[in-house]
This record gives sequence, C-alpha cells and structure tokens, in this order.
Amino acid sequence: MVGSSEALDGSVALVTGASSGIGEATVKALAEEGASVALAARREPQLRDLADRIEAEGGDALVVPTDVTDESDVQEMIETTHEEFGRLDILVNNAGVMLLEPVEHADTDNFQQMVEVNLLGLMNATHAALPILQEQGQGHIVNVSSVAGRQASTNASGYNATKFGVNGFTEALRQEITQDGIRTTLIEPGVVDTELQEHIPNESAKESIEEWVESMNPLTSEDIARSIQYAVTQPQHVSVNEILIRPTQQQ
Repeated sequence: MVGSSEALDGSVALVTGASSGIGEATVKALAEEGASVALAARREPQLRDLADRIEAEGGDALVVPTDVTDESDVQEMIETTHEEFGRLDILVNNAGVMLLEPVEHADTDNFQQMVEVNLLGLMNATHAALPILQEQGQGHIVNVSSVAGRQASTNASGYNATKFGVNGFTEALRQEITQDGIRTTLIEPGVVDTELQEHIPNESAKESIEEWVESMNPLTSEDIARSIQYAVTQPQHVSVNEILIRPTQQQ
C-alpha cells in the first residue's frame, strides 16, 4: 500500500518519462516509500490514470504534462512541482528514446530527437532544479542512462552518443555539487523489456533487438525502479553514484 513505508515520507519526487515503462514503475516505487510524486511526460491520459491509481492507494500525485525537448516546458515542470508541493527532493531524469539505425541510412531528425530528449532534456531539467536543491541544502538527481553509455555498438551511434553524454554530464555534475549536499546517481540498465524498442525506425535493427531480448530473461521496468528506490533511500551521507544492472544472461 502506498504510504506504508516512511523512508521517503515528506519528500517530493519528480519523474520524467512517467507515462510508461521504467518511469511508471519508478513513480510507483517512490510513492510506496511515502514520497509525493510529480509525473511528467507528453501523454497526459496515461499520466492521469497513473496518478489516479497512486491516489487511490493513499498517495499524493501531481500530473505535469511536459515535452522535455521544450526548454520552457521543462522550466515550468520544475516550477509547478515546487509550487504545488513546496519543495523538490528527487529528480529522476528518465525520459528517453532509442532510434537505432546505421549512420549511412540515418534520418538526421532522429539524431536530433535523441539528443534533445535523452541529453538536452535531462541537462535542462537538472539546470532548472539545481537552485531549488541548493537552497534546500540537499537533494538527489537520478539520471537514467544505459549500458550503451559505456559500450558502443553497431546501428546505435546516435543513441550511444547521447548516453555517453549522460554519463559524462552526470559525473561532472557530481563533482560540482557534492559539497552542496546534493547526491547524484547514474542508472545504467542493460536489456529491459519495455516499449522503447517498439519505436526503432530501422526494421533490421528492430528485429535484431527483438531477437536479442527474446534470447534471454530480460530485466523488467520494476527491476530498474527498485535500483532507483535503493539509491534514493540511503542515508544522506551515502551517495550511490552509479548502478550498472544487466540481465544475468547478457554478455
């Protein structure tokens, strides 16, 4: 039941990409720990359905429809959450797209979309949230990256570029804000069975990924949500900076 645990009682968590997959599972996990949750994504009906379920369990949820590629939307997302709840303790930058295709045949609009969603959206949300966290003297920024942020692979050049960027940005951020009492966590999932692969534009790359997922017992969104839940419920003096999590069968 939401609110049965008090690990995050009184805390406020904002999750982007909250309408499905890892984002939805993370919202549920943090609400179960007692956090008030702000749900951000473009798909408002899915957000409202999730918020209704959280509130039916006794939780506190706020729907903040947001396009993370729009900087003004991102700023408003942070401001609305802060104004509604009076604080912001946890920012989970989870929104992402994975548009895999070989460089030679790539649609450069897909390159741009991945940079804007996976990297710039995350950077802008962090930039907007920092003054609030610094004024509070504590907070936690969780950035969802990927194994693709460590290891490049064919047909994934644009995706790799954005996730390598997330990893570098997060470590530089950690060094800048650690003395402010603000913690950072980089989450790097391996193969997760979500709708992410459904939007791959290149049929050959899509089939390859689908076969790969089917060849093993993949991670679930809930597996990743539990890793985020673990990181943000540690004592204030403990900063879990990085979690790399793969299915046991993934090489």
